[in-house]
Amino acid sequence: MNEHDTLRALAKAANRIKNTSLSELFTADSKRMEKFAVSLAGMYADFSRQKLDGEILEQLLKYAEQRSVPEFIKKMAGGEIVNSSENLPANHMSARQKNNKSAKLIREFVTNLHQGIITGFGGRRISHIVHIGIGGSELGSRLVYDALKRSRDPSVKVRFVSNIDAACISDALSGLDPASTLVFVVSKSFSTAETISNAKIARDWLNQHLGGNAYTKQMYAITANSEEALGFGIDPEKTLSFENGIGGRFSLWSTVGLSLAASLGNTGWQQLLAGAEVMDQHLLQTPLQDNLPVLSALISFWNLNFLKMPARAIVPYAQRLSLLPLWLQQLVMESNGKSVTNTGKSAELLAAPVVFGDAGTNAQHAFFQALHQAPNPVPVDFIGVVKDSENYPGQAKSLLANLLAQSIALMNGKQNSQNTQTNFPGDRPSTTILLDELNPFNLGCLLAYYEHETVILAHLCHINPFDQWGVELGKKLAVQMQNRLDGSASTQYDMATEAMLKHIIRRHDQ
Repeated sequence: MNEHDTLRALAKAANRIKNTSLSELFTADSKRMEKFAVSLAGMYADFSRQKLDGEILEQLLKYAEQRSVPEFIKKMAGGEIVNSSENLPANHMSARQKNNKSAKLIREFVTNLHQGIITGFGGRRISHIVHIGIGGSELGSRLVYDALKRSRDPSVKVRFVSNIDAACISDALSGLDPASTLVFVVSKSFSTAETISNAKIARDWLNQHLGGNAYTKQMYAITANSEEALGFGIDPEKTLSFENGIGGRFSLWSTVGLSLAASLGNTGWQQLLAGAEVMDQHLLQTPLQDNLPVLSALISFWNLNFLKMPARAIVPYAQRLSLLPLWLQQLVMESNGKSVTNTGKSAELLAAPVVFGDAGTNAQHAFFQALHQAPNPVPVDFIGVVKDSENYPGQAKSLLANLLAQSIALMNGKQNSQNTQTNFPGDRPSTTILLDELNPFNLGCLLAYYEHETVILAHLCHINPFDQWGVELGKKLAVQMQNRLDGSASTQYDMATEAMLKHIIRRHDQ
């Protein structure tokens, strides 16, 4: 049996199982939890409420073998070329290892910062870092910063700037003492329009308040293009490079995470990396049938391509993880939202669900109505934290109670023959992930899990997850449009665009 035979068998299996409820799957297999639940370090994942049985799981695992998933994983971990369109490796796994070349740079910077060796204007101790970046150069760092508030060193605070909307940079700089503030400009290419525009404002802010070229002492570049950083005027000694083989949305673990390391301190930063590396080793060493990221990728592959569920909800029952759905949205949809395979052919398989979500219980009062009663089922990832870190055990138990109740309700539903509007059809799939506690190690493990799942899902679908050509066209058109708005170009556009341009110019000038 080859790949195509297995795909046809999976399609037949989808027709077979659509008339079997999740509840019936539990009744039919007393060992279901053994097949569909995996523990690793401080993390427990339960896939048992996904709509597949042991036979389908075996077919999915066979497909993973046919796609040479173990060999691909080793190739990626070994630094071989896996980003075919750009002829690059994917080095995000090596970035988390203690002997990585950036590890020493980060460790020394953090030590010098906390010991007062790195200072601001007039020898002032650094109290704030303004982290300027967008997409993968900002989102992962902001997620971890928010999530690990209880693990941060309060002496160094970080503010994040991403949007080109001036409100973002204005809010970040507001109330700060320039003499005790460092600015990190984070951009792989050091040419991203939003980042450079905000960096210019921050540069002017430092100079205006501190005089001369003060920014050269307090502005750092974190980039894979040191020449562009030099051209911007950043001191070469304050340019911290990362490898070109580390994609932006996988770059948290490199010098891109320097602001995080400064906030967490070396111990907390190393624990974050250690958690991710434990997931790396699990991925590399664990058989496919017990491999957390592989199982999750196969289930997503099944839901997308055979159960025809094109969306996925991410609901962390932890307010400090409220940015996790947004981070995953970028990770999954920018990595896997491709219509062409890595060999240039039209893609026949879907690798990118529409990812959305919010923190529970907020999400219950937003989109859960549709999850429970809309005719299109949406698989849900529930993420919970077992141990209370806020010293309100009643609230913590209430969160977990809501998580468990929602997953039961989605699976079992409720029938009311007297009032069909109160019917809950049930049979809605979900995965539940429980962290023992929200600490740097467990968070590193969780984020690496989702990274690996995304990459493996792409590989199953013959997609290259490491490039992002789809964002380039809009960038180029935006530059042209900026020139038109500035009056330095006369490019003509379609009727609708021309009407909007006239409206904008007329209203702006009034």
